[in-house]
Amino acid sequence: MTTRSATPADADAIARIYTEGIEDRASTFDTHPHAGTEIVEWFDGIHPIVVAEREGVVVGFAGASTYIPTEWYAGVWHFDVYVARAWRGRGVGREAMDRLIAESEAAGCWKLVSRILSTNDPSRRLMGRLGFREVGIHRNHGRLDGTWRDVVVVELLLGEAARAAADRADG
Repeated sequence: MTTRSATPADADAIARIYTEGIEDRASTFDTHPHAGTEIVEWFDGIHPIVVAEREGVVVGFAGASTYIPTEWYAGVWHFDVYVARAWRGRGVGREAMDRLIAESEAAGCWKLVSRILSTNDPSRRLMGRLGFREVGIHRNHGRLDGTWRDVVVVELLLGEAARAAADRADG
């Protein structure tokens, strides 16, 4: 398994994997498949997108994006991670997230945040192993196929901020 920065040429593979996540109804409120042409818009030159490959085939991806477009949240980024169905449970998500965390920190991000459907236990376990903290639950945060669903908010402090927070927690 290798990881690398994604390019717009990876958009079709990313769209295929994201569409599987949409179809499974376990990872996103999104309900319509996306074409590679839509995924290309995710490449903003600021927020990293990474892919995990096996023998030249993209089998997972992780990407960061703007959290809230205001000056005071400039270093806080939202992230997503998706793995192709056939590759789930094989460490692909961890590899992609390790690379995304490193690239995000290098690009100036100091905190990564996301919302995970509360029933998505594999993703919650992965985030715990990566050091993300579950901040809380947003009840009835969105509707998926007519059913209100809860999400768990997770965060990870990066770099200097993470070290300072750890120092404070240690007393």
